[in-house]
Amino acid sequence: MADRPPKKVTSTATPSAAAKRAASAAAKRAKKSQHPSGGGRRLQVVPDPPEVEPQASGSGLPVDPEALVAMLVGVLRAAGSSAGLTGEDLERRVAQALAFLRRRMTGDYVVDEFGFDEDFTENVWLPLLRPLYKRWFRVEVRGIENIPDTGRALIVANHSGTMPIDGLMTQVAVHDTHPQHRFVRMLGADLVFQSPFVGELSRKSGATLAANADAERLLAQDELVAVWPEGFKGIGKPFSDRYRLQRFGRGGFVSAAIRTGAPIIPCAIVGAEEIYPMIGNAKSIARMFGFPYFPLTPTFPWFGPLGLIPLPSKWIIEFGAPVETAGLGPAAADDSQLLFDVTDQVRETIQQSLYALLMQRRSVFF
Repeated sequence: MADRPPKKVTSTATPSAAAKRAASAAAKRAKKSQHPSGGGRRLQVVPDPPEVEPQASGSGLPVDPEALVAMLVGVLRAAGSSAGLTGEDLERRVAQALAFLRRRMTGDYVVDEFGFDEDFTENVWLPLLRPLYKRWFRVEVRGIENIPDTGRALIVANHSGTMPIDGLMTQVAVHDTHPQHRFVRMLGADLVFQSPFVGELSRKSGATLAANADAERLLAQDELVAVWPEGFKGIGKPFSDRYRLQRFGRGGFVSAAIRTGAPIIPCAIVGAEEIYPMIGNAKSIARMFGFPYFPLTPTFPWFGPLGLIPLPSKWIIEFGAPVETAGLGPAAADDSQLLFDVTDQVRETIQQSLYALLMQRRSVFF
């Protein structure tokens, strides 16, 4: 079989197609040469990012002081309106509250060596007590003229009521009814200042330890001091012994008054005995917690927290004529018989005043 000659292979691409591809490649090279950066796109101008103002708070959240003040004013006005304040009185209270907050933030207030914060007492503590004083106990004050406008004096009062609310009401009574709105510096028991929160609050509101040294220092600074010499024996006595004064101790308060020449003002308080009528004393529970007594009343602990609400008895606080000590001289403070006589005189004066006020009282709650 004879060999055939090899078949000639020809390209299927036409000359016109090859020319088109060459022209397209040349066009691309020419376009690329017009943009040296090689990006193939035109450059655009990007504006700088806007500057961000620094935030007012460290948390990164925007804070508007004006909005916060406006919100606070709104809250104060709403609270004042709910308390019955309107018009100029409401605006005055709002302004006082804002001024108080500004002083606390700037540190523009004074705390004395005993921890007394007058600014806090006048603007926070006393306003918190006034609803209880005016509307719950409806306290009636007598003999406020017996408290001097200036200078030292020692108020000596009976103690009762299971809880020492009578001291707080006396504090409000003197400040609100006295022409000079004097602050009362109360002398309290050790247990008060051993409590973390209660102790600090008592110090800020003007109380200090019931010790002769502290009492003499306060009187020497012309302060108005108050003491309840019955102590826990007075507030912890059973309801059957109501308005019967307990022993007044050894006359330490008389000694402090004589050494400083301060007049002693007897004070009789009627109404406190009925706020928590103490019908029993759980001594084992008291020893467990280190209390001087654990009261059992008609409402506590049977009604739980509701049993802590005091009964709304009608109160009378009467300040008697001063017992002068300036003429005795400081040396008389060391005369035990004289101390006993003056202590007994003050105690008897308070006891007779209590009997007289009980005869005048129409009822316990009206």
